[in-house]
Amino acid sequence: MKLLLSFFQCLVLVLTAAVMADSDVGQLLKSGNDQFTTKLFQEVVKQHKEGSVVLSAFSVLSPLAQLALASVGPSHDEILTTIGMPNDNVTKEAMMSLNTRIGAVKGVVLKQANKVYVRTGYTLNDVFAAVSRSVFNSDLQNIDFSNREGSANEINQWVEDNTNKRIKNLISKEAITSDTISILVNAIYFKGQWKTPFEKFSTREQDFYKTKDDTVRIPMMNKFNYFNYGESSELDAKLLEMPYEGDETSFVVILPNKYDGIDSLIEKLRDPAAFTKGLETMYYTDVRVALPKFKIETTTSLGDALVNIGVSKTFSSTEARLDRLVKEKSNLYVTSAIQKAFIEVNEEGAEAAAANAFLAGATSVGEQHRTHVFTADHPFVFFLMQKDIILFNGIFRS
Repeated sequence: MKLLLSFFQCLVLVLTAAVMADSDVGQLLKSGNDQFTTKLFQEVVKQHKEGSVVLSAFSVLSPLAQLALASVGPSHDEILTTIGMPNDNVTKEAMMSLNTRIGAVKGVVLKQANKVYVRTGYTLNDVFAAVSRSVFNSDLQNIDFSNREGSANEINQWVEDNTNKRIKNLISKEAITSDTISILVNAIYFKGQWKTPFEKFSTREQDFYKTKDDTVRIPMMNKFNYFNYGESSELDAKLLEMPYEGDETSFVVILPNKYDGIDSLIEKLRDPAAFTKGLETMYYTDVRVALPKFKIETTTSLGDALVNIGVSKTFSSTEARLDRLVKEKSNLYVTSAIQKAFIEVNEEGAEAAAANAFLAGATSVGEQHRTHVFTADHPFVFFLMQKDIILFNGIFRS
């Protein structure tokens, strides 16, 4: 029997007794998310070497945490190690803290949702069902997977409804087989307006250097304002942070000093501390900004990426132990995983969403007063942040 696990981006929520101070939990979340985002980002870039990309490693934390709670043995342990969690109780506490934090964000739309679909005739393990409801806030629904097209359409409609129709066709009818037992779906969606929007009349066609010798004309937004700005010698780059309404979320751009510096920057960002140190160089000052108006959609093979960063046993038919998922005895394992992600940045602000599908099978500083210029006219790395937590990140190459 095969188990199809489909996840749509989300944040992990978990209920448990408070065993750590809030500050300790927050630091654990940040550290785990930074490490996981850094590793997954490098793998996604490998899959899309020449193009722009967007991903939400943050959203993958939720399905991975849920898979960990459905697993036992080494396949359980490798997931917790990968997402930076020491044990199940702390994982639950951290995820609940994260859920509370996200639910309290002001000024923007930031929401998540979870749902577990179970094949008619199968039953979720009681403990896992309870965790899905109370910890992940998941609705549970039996569904007739023998109607492959109908099942796919129903799940895809749920995904669209929870991402403002930005993620479509996450699950194909071909992905649902006679062996599919369950599909777990989680979703994250963001929409925010700039605290100080760009004026549309200031957007104009400008040269963008895909490489130092290859330019194209693209729409560039222009603005002069007071922003958080920094210069990092370690990254050989400039940094700019632009807040959204509410001052709790922001868009951070790291722009290489050289037109052909993007590959070097990506390599330097292998170290999560490099990004943190770059942020520490920032201070508020007058900045003249030119930023591309852009839209990116990316489909990524999460399975390959996760195996490469340490989640290998979960994808092995002989080593996975998803024993806590359903009551019926089955040797379940994840066979593949896919993420779809979207981001649009324009004069008003940004909108972002993403989706992950996991398929499993069974076998028997001080202020300065001069004006700075930040012209993002060549490839750069970007981060969509909720305070110090990375929600989305990616590369714009034109």
